[in-house]
Amino acid sequence: MPAASPSTVFNPATSAGPHPTLTIYNTLSKKKEPFETVEQGKVGIYLCGPTVYGKAHIGHMVGPVLFDTIKRYLTFSGYDVQWVVNITDVDDKLIKAANEQGITMAEVADLNIQDYNDNLAALGVTEIDDFPKATECMGDIIDFIESLVKEGVAYESQGDVYFDVAKDADYGKLSNRTVEGMQGDGGGAADRKRSAADFALWKSAKAGEPSWDSPWGKGRPGWHIECSAMSKKLLGETFDIHGGGLDLVFPHHENEIAQSESCHHKPMVKYWAHNGLLRKDAAAGKIGGKAEREEGAAADDAGGKMSRSKGAGGLADLIAKQGGERIRFFLLRTHYRSTVLFSEDAIEEAAVGLETFYRLFKRFTRITKADFYALTPPTSRGASTIALGDDPTLNAAEACRDKFIAAMDDDFNTGGAIAELFELARITNKYCEDHKLEESADPADVASLELLMTTIKELANILGLFRVPPAKVGGGDELLAKVMGVVIDLRADARKAKNFAVADAIRDGLKPAGLTIEDRPSGAEWTGGGDGATEAVMQMLIELRATARNSKDFATADALRDKLAAIGVTFEDRAGGTEWSAK
Repeated sequence: MPAASPSTVFNPATSAGPHPTLTIYNTLSKKKEPFETVEQGKVGIYLCGPTVYGKAHIGHMVGPVLFDTIKRYLTFSGYDVQWVVNITDVDDKLIKAANEQGITMAEVADLNIQDYNDNLAALGVTEIDDFPKATECMGDIIDFIESLVKEGVAYESQGDVYFDVAKDADYGKLSNRTVEGMQGDGGGAADRKRSAADFALWKSAKAGEPSWDSPWGKGRPGWHIECSAMSKKLLGETFDIHGGGLDLVFPHHENEIAQSESCHHKPMVKYWAHNGLLRKDAAAGKIGGKAEREEGAAADDAGGKMSRSKGAGGLADLIAKQGGERIRFFLLRTHYRSTVLFSEDAIEEAAVGLETFYRLFKRFTRITKADFYALTPPTSRGASTIALGDDPTLNAAEACRDKFIAAMDDDFNTGGAIAELFELARITNKYCEDHKLEESADPADVASLELLMTTIKELANILGLFRVPPAKVGGGDELLAKVMGVVIDLRADARKAKNFAVADAIRDGLKPAGLTIEDRPSGAEWTGGGDGATEAVMQMLIELRATARNSKDFATADALRDKLAAIGVTFEDRAGGTEWSAK
């Protein structure tokens, strides 16, 4: 296929704006390449989205989290980015689910799209520009198929339309497979195709199935043609980055290339970027993906594959338990092309690292009375807040920022970038300790601390981290429930001991958090809560403990400490105040 016209290729090395050091690994060439866009200063990204026949599982979040971060970084680097994620809302699995549930295919899709969107929001995936649905693009899909038939690379057979892979000399170039080594649809379709490797563009309707009118009769599109049509509609005939999991290289992306390039006679995509798969452990199969569509998925299931057919899903429950920020951080710790080994223990291990930052943010507030989350950092790579000078700490922080950018320039290495974020946190904590900022803060030292924290916020924004306090992210409800159990026990003990000062302090301390305790025949129950409730209750307990110790009520202070320890919450007394943390 002919290359795009050189006059339309944007090369940052010779143009103002985006940086010239960006490289990206291209699955097609099997190497890293300089990042040069089709249109100057603009980037088009297409990521294959879900087939919405069931609830999302964590495997569905890998691509969105990674490409949300990639878009954030490209925007930070000066590009105008349009990111498209498609929704497959017509498919055999959807039809089956609709029949089983006694509702329409559209109703099944709508329920699961809402679940998918809710999960994206919880994980901080906010940068998607377009969510095209296959059912909303049916005219574009049919037009695309007609073009392929007119080109002589597709043929009609008994109401179906197939792509003739023998007519595409480049077929197999992405996956490095030969036509002879490929297998196509079997079963009832085999006798309607010229070759086993030919794949369906249009499928004739079966009785009772949703269908659309077409030049070949009523039917619905094949999976692959949907993405070719939707990417063309929103991004053009040639765009910059096509993403997806490694499991989509063949047949899905191979077939997209065949369709699009045979239709337009030019490259479909400049860079094919495939993320590694999520696996339950070193020996098990991947979580979700292409095999969900295949009749042969049972073989993978026997080897430990986590698919919807084995009860995968429930991502909303995982988010409620672990928190969206934990999961996002877990997915970004490794390079996007690496395999990720999934377990809840691994997510909790990642959460330990996040506590480093949460403690630092509290320390910043104690010293400055300011809110880390309210800081306004630069939004472009050339606008650092740190001016190099004689301060070794600020110089070290600027070096971390440079290394962070270098890691992201090197094929979006989020793992390397996160390492620099941790180093920046270490530098900042050491600065606080060396200058004894929690004891007496010199205004010049505080100003330098604010520069350090603003740099952390700047780099964290690129990764989509620390956008809101952790108590406002999914996962806080479980801890709040445990802490309120402790509060109810403390109140009961205080009333039994006629320690009404403590009981009243608990009652009054809960009001600002929007929480109340009601005594019922079955026992005390609590109601209310919301954003920030956990933090507010913990601050009330810190004050309650301090009051008890000052009044020599050691029974209350010790009971509070022991009950919290039993649920994994500990207090740490520091010069500037008391901090709490939860395992």
